[in-house]
Amino acid sequence: MACLTLALDVMGGDFGPSVTVPASLQALASNPELNLLLVGDPDAISPYLNRTDPSVMTRLRVIPAESVIANDAKPAQAIRASRGSSMRIALELVKQGDAQGCISAGNTGALMGLAKVVLKPLEGIERPALMSVLPHQQRGRTVVLDLGANVACDSTMLVQFAVMGAVMAEEVVGITHPRVALLNIGEEEAKGPDNIREAAAVLKRTPTINYIGYLEGNDLLTGKTDVLVCDGFVGNVTLKTMEGVIRLFLSLLNSSGEGKKKTWWVTLLGKWLQKRVAKRFGHLNPDQYNGACLLGLRGTVIKSHGAANQRAFAVAIEQAVQAVQRQVPERIAARLEAVLPKSD
Repeated sequence: MACLTLALDVMGGDFGPSVTVPASLQALASNPELNLLLVGDPDAISPYLNRTDPSVMTRLRVIPAESVIANDAKPAQAIRASRGSSMRIALELVKQGDAQGCISAGNTGALMGLAKVVLKPLEGIERPALMSVLPHQQRGRTVVLDLGANVACDSTMLVQFAVMGAVMAEEVVGITHPRVALLNIGEEEAKGPDNIREAAAVLKRTPTINYIGYLEGNDLLTGKTDVLVCDGFVGNVTLKTMEGVIRLFLSLLNSSGEGKKKTWWVTLLGKWLQKRVAKRFGHLNPDQYNGACLLGLRGTVIKSHGAANQRAFAVAIEQAVQAVQRQVPERIAARLEAVLPKSD
């Protein structure tokens, strides 16, 4: 693998440098070809670098930033006041060619808006979409988008998301002629709002898209489709509901019977069941797929969960590495030019 450099907004998210810097060091230790630019307040970053291996420090550089975009800031206001912020500087490093990709756990709306301003969308894309590759019960993976970048989407945007999702499934996940579905309130053709039904009509007429129809939310983890398309409001609620249920399930599994006196055979049986269930469902742990790719831009941008722990943020860094290696923006641009009419 050729050397690559990523820019990290280490001040973003709920925990800032206390999570992002150790995760960065973890990523550097596991990938000897990786270089990182840590963008943020040097005084807040330096305490987490005190005991770092000198060989790792040679592949790390701190880029000072004057401010941080607040998690609760309104996107328009955040963009206007973004100059000198850690998020904007990280994106500008990608634009300037100093880094091949950017990761941030900060304000989603601000990241979306700034990425559009700094990196620009690909030709033929109205608005980028947040995409994640989620595991399903058949041990495969499903590309899901949009996960929160666009609360409201018209039919044209949904069709663009379907094209980008199909590219991701084919080029990154490795699925030939991936199945594409629209998330809806029922599988019947007459159901759903106008934008979904209009998008369905277009996708049916697009021979390069293997469109299979509507799917409901309970099919998210079944593996019935390779690409699931929805607007950002529905996608974000669906994803977070699913993650909450999985976290609750895993938490109950790990804490079952705590504080109760048990016989030795009950304890042994409980541990055996935990191992069996963890082996069967552990791949669904949200920490293992943290990091949503902002598709449709002229550069690689990964959005991490704001509440990500060290392990999860390290996964987001790895997502960025893979996106850069597989040239995701370039592949999407090539497919868009071939699939979408010029008028779009």
